[in-house]
Amino acid sequence: MTLILTREDYFPSPGMPVAVVDRSPQPSFPPHRHQFSEIVLVWRGNGQHVLNDRPWLVTCGDLFYIKDQDCHSYDSVNDLVLDNILYCPDRFKLELDWSQLLPLHDDKQSAHWRLTTRGMALARSVIKQLVQECRKNDLLSLQLTEALFLQLALVLRRHRYAIDSLRLPEGEQLDLLMAVIQANPGQPLDLASFCQRHHLSERALKQLFRQQTGMTIGHYVRQLQLCQARHLLRSRDGLIGEIAARCGFDDSNYFSVVFTRQTGMTPTEWRQRFIGATQTKTEKRRLMASGRSSD
Repeated sequence: MTLILTREDYFPSPGMPVAVVDRSPQPSFPPHRHQFSEIVLVWRGNGQHVLNDRPWLVTCGDLFYIKDQDCHSYDSVNDLVLDNILYCPDRFKLELDWSQLLPLHDDKQSAHWRLTTRGMALARSVIKQLVQECRKNDLLSLQLTEALFLQLALVLRRHRYAIDSLRLPEGEQLDLLMAVIQANPGQPLDLASFCQRHHLSERALKQLFRQQTGMTIGHYVRQLQLCQARHLLRSRDGLIGEIAARCGFDDSNYFSVVFTRQTGMTPTEWRQRFIGATQTKTEKRRLMASGRSSD
């Protein structure tokens, strides 16, 4: 059964539009929905974030916009530290077109973005101020809270970039590397050539990556490929060998071994698990449409 997180449990007063929940660290958390919207910003560590049944490997700089009707959960976490910025659009008093700043109402836009290193520094400063103001109940604090949330939304809008973008972000070395990896997770990464092209120290980049994510670059790439494989096995009808190749595995047998070790199921078992669940949901919808409830 999916948990429902209520406004009363997280907002200090009925009029407060924003609340900040610091997860240091974020534990594994079962599937849940909210009576509010949410921005998730990951500061360090790593883990699996499942949003509307799609798994995402997350680490520092990952940014999610969660709608109130979305369902998400956290699993396989490793020192995962993040902030949840909760907000209730119906409580905003500023007459703004928030849809231009928060990609929540356009299904064509992904809920998952990345934030540059510069953007993270700016966002951290605004969030610290938000934490102080959103705990108060006076009128001035309510107004300051909404103004600070607007500032945060603008910072995120300016410094975020799509994970599948072919254009590199204007950021630091970690931003450049993450953009290249996430744009082509199934392609081999030539780290030496990447560092030479961008005039970076390969050793320093490896150290920085491990410090910020808790993983080596190779481990991160492999986990990203497996995350993509889990999604494709569930959403596509292609042969398992074709999916393995698309995710960067030349040997389908090796892919099966690695996938089974990671998930506890073979690729076929993983796919069958969700085929059964999808069929059950389809049957329930059919019965409800015909006027018969299937409790």
